Amino acid sequence: MAEQNNRRRGAQRLEPKAKVAVKRSASATSGRKPRQATALRYDSDNHWQTAKTAFSRLLTTPAATLMTVAVLAIALALPGVLYSGLKNVQQVAASWEGDPRIALYMELSVDDQQADSLSRELLLRDDLAAVELISRADGLAEFRALSGFGDVLEYLGQNPIPAVITVQPALMSNDELIELQQQLEMEPGVAEAQLDMAWVQRLNSALEVAKRVVVMLGILLATAVLLVIGNTVRVSIESRREEILIAKLVGATDSWVRRPFLYTGAWYGFLGGLCGWGLIQLALMLIDTPVRELAGLYQNSFSLLGLGLVDTTLLICFSLFLGLIGAWVAVSRYLRSIEPQ
Repeated sequence: MAEQNNRRRGAQRLEPKAKVAVKRSASATSGRKPRQATALRYDSDNHWQTAKTAFSRLLTTPAATLMTVAVLAIALALPGVLYSGLKNVQQVAASWEGDPRIALYMELSVDDQQADSLSRELLLRDDLAAVELISRADGLAEFRALSGFGDVLEYLGQNPIPAVITVQPALMSNDELIELQQQLEMEPGVAEAQLDMAWVQRLNSALEVAKRVVVMLGILLATAVLLVIGNTVRVSIESRREEILIAKLVGATDSWVRRPFLYTGAWYGFLGGLCGWGLIQLALMLIDTPVRELAGLYQNSFSLLGLGLVDTTLLICFSLFLGLIGAWVAVSRYLRSIEPQ
């Protein structure tokens, strides 16, 4: 009985100690999360403070900052304007593309009855989907209405407009279209057979060349943006050389020293991209009215397309990325030469 009583007393003595130990471990475990959250909050606040300080330093030299941002904006706006123009031309070309057609211009000696007879024969061909005849009289009336030279035609002794047969080929390849054009040109009474898709193919080839030129120009100007930002950050590093030396003497790491310059490059890239977007939109606004008037002469309601939301976001993000890369290269190169002796 005495031994059992001693065990109970020992257990009672150990229970409070165990409870205290459990409470301490629980409080230590629960205290880690607030500490981690505080550390993350401090790190984010530090980044935000560094970004604000970098922007404030840009405002202390407004003339130099404005000139640098203007150079970056022009370098980014040039390929942007060319890209927008290329996109608009591609839109016009896409609206003109359609089913290929071949226009058969008849000889002037062929009258409307002979042209109608040839068009009926062409309707029997399996490689043609549709045939349309424009008689000499209809062609003359259309020319009189569209050209504005109706009074001049009154002085001509005969109708100078030939009959035209427009045929729409069935689905076939480009080589087959060219072969069909050559066959139709050999028909009796046909002076010339013109494939309407030929100029569209030439336009697409020219657009492909223009697209590659825009890409090459964009790469060159992006390199120029990198060099401008890198040189600007290098000048900023040299002007703060003593400050960097003192910071390294008290134990500052390279990443801590690098951070404000990276934010400086990011601000330059962001502001350059934003101003470049403004220049692009301004250029398109200036030429929008003449383009509308030109399209109206061709009985078209075409209007210029500017940079959409996706293109604008890509432009600003790309310029910000260029700013970060240019600053990183400059800081990584020149920071190694600044070491306390």
